[in-house]
Amino acid sequence: MENINEIDFSSGFLKEYKKVQERRLSDLREYFYDKKAVENILVNQNPIIYRVYDVIYDYPGGLSYSVTELMPGKVGNEYYFTKGHFHSKSAAEIYIVFKGNGILLTENRSGDTKTYNMYRGSTINVEPEYAHRSVNTGTTPLIFLAIYPTDAGHDYESIKERGFSYLIVDKNGPTLIKNDRKNLEK
Repeated sequence: MENINEIDFSSGFLKEYKKVQERRLSDLREYFYDKKAVENILVNQNPIIYRVYDVIYDYPGGLSYSVTELMPGKVGNEYYFTKGHFHSKSAAEIYIVFKGNGILLTENRSGDTKTYNMYRGSTINVEPEYAHRSVNTGTTPLIFLAIYPTDAGHDYESIKERGFSYLIVDKNGPTLIKNDRKNLEK
């Protein structure tokens, strides 16, 4: 009988994973809009923004999956988020949320933007050709499972270079604003 993996549905964590990626603020300094706020935080600390626990399969036509633990917090008034990425090869992705609250921000290369509420039990289908970024708008870690084709690949550079057209900031609660400096003034 083949071995299977297990997910603890109360915590969202995998029993076994092949690797863990940890992203700290210094790893995301180019992604956050308010560069001054980033540098002010990095003077005293380098907080963990998120961790990804991967289970990757190497066979053709396979599906891989990962659990992401996105911490609560803000840089300036912008909520913590994952880097965000397009898939190198056109592919959909499924998200299943176990804990926390957030928003999934998606955008295609033409700028069409869609958002989805992320909460315990929500299941989101990320359409092919849409970049996606998870944003933690809550006060506890946002923990979710992502399932995607193993050969989909990840294009982080496009997002690093151009960013998303919109940001999710705290203006008396989560607010979607155009990615423009004047909107970030307090």
